[in-house]
Amino acid sequence: MDLSLLNDRQREAVKTTEGPLLVLAGAGSGKTRVLTHRIAYLIQENGVAPWNILALTFTNKAAGEMRERVGNLLGAGVNDMWVMTFHSCCARILRSEIEQLGYERTFVIYDDADQQSLLKKIIRDLNLNDKIFTPRDLSGKISEAKNQSLDALSYLRDGYAQKEVVAVFQAYQRQLKQCNALDFDDLLLFVLQLFERFPEVLEKYRKKFHYILVDEYQDTNLVQYHIVHKLASLHRNICVVGDDDQSIYGWRGADIRNILEFEKDFPGASVIRLEQNYRSTEVILNAANIVISNNRSRKKKELWTQQKGGEPIDVYEAMDERDEANRIANRILEGARYGDRRYDDYAILYRTHVQSRVIEMYLQSYDIPYRVYGGLSFFQRAEVKDIVAYLRLLQNSADDVAFLRIINVPRRGIGDSSVDALQAFASARTQPLLHAIMQLQDGDIAKAAREKFSAFAEMLSDVYMQFGVKSFPDVVEYLLGVIGYDAYLQADRKENYEARADIVKEFVGYIREFTEAMDETKVDVLSAFLENVALFSATDQMDDQNGRVSMMTLHSAKGLEFPVVFLCGLEDGLFPSMQSAYDPEKLEEERRLCYVGITRARQKLYLSHAKQRMLYGKITPAMPSRFLTELEEALPESSKPAPKPTQLKTAPPQQAFGISMHALKTGTQQSAIRHEASKPEMKPVEHDVSYTPGQRVRHKAFGEGTVLAVNGGGASSIVEIAFDNGANKKFAAAFAPIEVL
Repeated sequence: MDLSLLNDRQREAVKTTEGPLLVLAGAGSGKTRVLTHRIAYLIQENGVAPWNILALTFTNKAAGEMRERVGNLLGAGVNDMWVMTFHSCCARILRSEIEQLGYERTFVIYDDADQQSLLKKIIRDLNLNDKIFTPRDLSGKISEAKNQSLDALSYLRDGYAQKEVVAVFQAYQRQLKQCNALDFDDLLLFVLQLFERFPEVLEKYRKKFHYILVDEYQDTNLVQYHIVHKLASLHRNICVVGDDDQSIYGWRGADIRNILEFEKDFPGASVIRLEQNYRSTEVILNAANIVISNNRSRKKKELWTQQKGGEPIDVYEAMDERDEANRIANRILEGARYGDRRYDDYAILYRTHVQSRVIEMYLQSYDIPYRVYGGLSFFQRAEVKDIVAYLRLLQNSADDVAFLRIINVPRRGIGDSSVDALQAFASARTQPLLHAIMQLQDGDIAKAAREKFSAFAEMLSDVYMQFGVKSFPDVVEYLLGVIGYDAYLQADRKENYEARADIVKEFVGYIREFTEAMDETKVDVLSAFLENVALFSATDQMDDQNGRVSMMTLHSAKGLEFPVVFLCGLEDGLFPSMQSAYDPEKLEEERRLCYVGITRARQKLYLSHAKQRMLYGKITPAMPSRFLTELEEALPESSKPAPKPTQLKTAPPQQAFGISMHALKTGTQQSAIRHEASKPEMKPVEHDVSYTPGQRVRHKAFGEGTVLAVNGGGASSIVEIAFDNGANKKFAAAFAPIEVL
């Protein structure tokens, strides 16, 4: 078999076939190539039967890619191998063996929606308070127990849960058994139970799998660890591939000790380090090595590359989140419109989704196409769309689409049949739904439904009247209080309550910012605001032959790579998060997350932090992240130049990586880091132009048109334009890419 394309360490990992093997595969070091070549080598050179090999990974995409690449190497025999996810492997075993646990082989697998429906029924049957014990919260606790191999009684005995939770847990398992159903956690847990209770079953699969390979071993939880350990205990030909420096899923059950203690679990294990990186430049890898070296719980390794030197890392101190976002947009424009970059060369990474809102606003204002991964665009999130729907209905009482979205958000006990009856009543009279409520009489629809509809209409009327006495942002907060939106999030979506509540706070903060920039009456502000949000939604649908900028959280970025990466929000309390400040284990996971972010970049890395940042509606001062500080502290004192408040100069790429705290504070530059303090950039379309009715203009998304009206002045003006394509739009001038012809 031809192994000439592999480096020395990769070849060693492929050819070390006997006994336990730990392959520490650094970021971008070609671990998938090693896994696939190892499988092919076992079959072609060692004569191992394909059905005696088990290869496990975590996603169907990864398993499919592995099968395809092994197939390309072998040409045949792939279908006989067990190359699959942990859950698929366990489901296949259970189809043959589950009768020994009292289930039938025709068991069904409940997905999330099935699980939630069953838990709702159990909550009702047990007469529990559904505001305290929600299906989502209970399913999370049950999953937590199963991931620790705990049954209901053990969960109670170990002090993990309340009696009510245990009662639900027990009832839930009884109902699953009655329905001959398993949830996803059961697939793993039941296989472990089979192996523990029926030694002959374990022996059968021990003998079947002579060689076991596990990808992303740092992401395994306790149950997966025990399954793998039991299967490998006979032949001991187990190869696990992973990177402890990329273990970032502890919050969902992954246990980094599995990879750190592999040599204790399998005495005599060989350890091979894949440290040659094929992705990033030397400058970027040096930064990654410096940051991660501060972790104590890790297997030491140093990434290196043959791509010597590289573009300097750019560290930017912004005045605030707007300055940070504006600079990101400017750098993308410089490369994509005036350089040789494509939009899809760029990725913007952040610690939490709420950071995306301001960045999206600036990308939109510059007409830069983008897409949000691992979550919806800020303005497409359910919480934002709920609030916008209320505002739309307050502005336009005939907006039936908005009405139907919010009539039962939060829940008001209005069933589908009642909504259908109201729609029939309104349709017969060709009236909007909200108007039709005002016309309802006794006998038109059920009395209880009529009273609920009337209460909804009266609530909206009360909120509308607040526009005369409160500011626009205060009206929004009043609305959220009246409808009890926060309680609704806690009761119905408790699994993500904190994240969803943060989105609401961030959106209210955005409304305050928008209002402060306006010089109009309160109702006009509402109209302008809704036009602005509608524009964001419209341009979300735009396509571009030159691709789109990628936006995502750092967790979503694992496994991806981009030529240019912006890693923003590097401030203590944000990244690393406030929750990790006093927990050494969590802080080390945050540092691994930073390492993951840095190693996503192939050619150019931008790091940024702000002096102050508005999050969740509050402006707070911010300090640079300790991860930035660690870059400076990792250098020997002799390599730090004396402070020089001089003009920035770019160092030759072959110099050693370095950054000084003076550079962080004053803007001087050292070695392969370029630090820039806040300075004027291209402003977001605040033109020195007076728009006047009759002017011909061009908009990037909607084409050419004629100005119909201008309300206000300067950056806060609202421009109404009739476009040649028939569209009639209003824009907040400060955020619209409008060109005067």
